[in-house]
Amino acid sequence: MGIEVDVIFKIAGVGIVVAFLHTILDQVGKKEYAQWVTLFGFIYILFMVVTVVDGLFQKIKSVFLFQ
Repeated sequence: MGIEVDVIFKIAGVGIVVAFLHTILDQVGKKEYAQWVTLFGFIYILFMVVTVVDGLFQKIKSVFLFQ
């Protein structure tokens, strides 16, 4: 019941890695690359959240037998 814990840890891990890479690239002077890394990280996490929400809707659909 509830969200699987591994999804939360994956999202947190990706966030930490993206924040680290953004900071490093920003300090080196590659601000454009830092923005791209942040954007790709956001899109990746967004797809992870979409799959979780899709699973939720599938469970709701199966509970109420909307087939």
